[in-house]
Amino acid sequence: MNILGTEIEKGTNYSLDLNIATLHTGTSLSVPVLVQRGLEEGPCLLLTAGIHGDEINGVEIVRQMVTKGFHKPNAGTLICMPVINVFGFLNQEREFPDGRDLNRMFPGAKRGSLASRFAYYLMHEIVPHIDYCIDYHTGGARRFNYAQIRIDADQKDTLKLAKVFGMKFIKDAETRDKSFRKTLAEKGKKVLLFEGGKTLHLDRTVTNHGINGTLRVMTYLGMRDFTSCLKDRVATATAAPKLIKSSSWLRAKRSGMFRSNCQLGSFVQKKQVIGSISDPYGNFEIPVKAHVSGYIICVNHAPLINQGDALFHLSKKIEAVF
Repeated sequence: MNILGTEIEKGTNYSLDLNIATLHTGTSLSVPVLVQRGLEEGPCLLLTAGIHGDEINGVEIVRQMVTKGFHKPNAGTLICMPVINVFGFLNQEREFPDGRDLNRMFPGAKRGSLASRFAYYLMHEIVPHIDYCIDYHTGGARRFNYAQIRIDADQKDTLKLAKVFGMKFIKDAETRDKSFRKTLAEKGKKVLLFEGGKTLHLDRTVTNHGINGTLRVMTYLGMRDFTSCLKDRVATATAAPKLIKSSSWLRAKRSGMFRSNCQLGSFVQKKQVIGSISDPYGNFEIPVKAHVSGYIICVNHAPLINQGDALFHLSKKIEAVF
């Protein structure tokens, strides 16, 4: 196995750098790539976080995988990229330094924009070596996602892997053009997209969900047996995950101060009051009622909202996962 010009022998680990450009300040755009190969043959799993620079909870998940020594497989290879969008992470911004959303630039172009070039080198230098990928994300714009896995449920092997991950919700999510997930799937890679938490925020529960799910996947793939380790960790698995086939956003009918009075992940009935919107002067306060019966999988944490803003994301069609 040769990654970024380095021979990765069995039982070795390397901290490599993916260098693809120099900024106008002369600063090198370098992204750390941590590679750990086991002594035995096995699959290659890629863990990626920080494609959006302000989604830091995924970075924390991969960081803890490394600091706790969970990234050391007995069989196969684990590649960790804790912060893909390094400059977005430094600036606490979603976009790449050229203002583009990296997750809409794949598979990239060798002579394209800065983000497009990075996508190109990631696809050509790292992706050919992998069999599986877990890509960690959070909700954007103060929207807090209940920990969930997003996949194309028509891919049965990926659906089985999502069940192994052990979240309460598996969302059958349509892949977006030029996204990392869709491009990997087109290359025959099995991809789980983990969603949990919100931007510029660390949440211990979400972090534990992400780590525990990853340990279950590594155990299932035969890379290392974490069964006893998982017994000592905070339990996050669910015996009966729910496959969300469709969902819908409830949007604000008026601008004002917003309050949620329901628990994220809970089931609500249509027309149930789940929040309220008021003006700051005490002239009005209107209830926010669920527009469908379903599970709340995301809630807006912004205290001030505008008419039309997304407030709650509710499931609509649920199927059992066998």
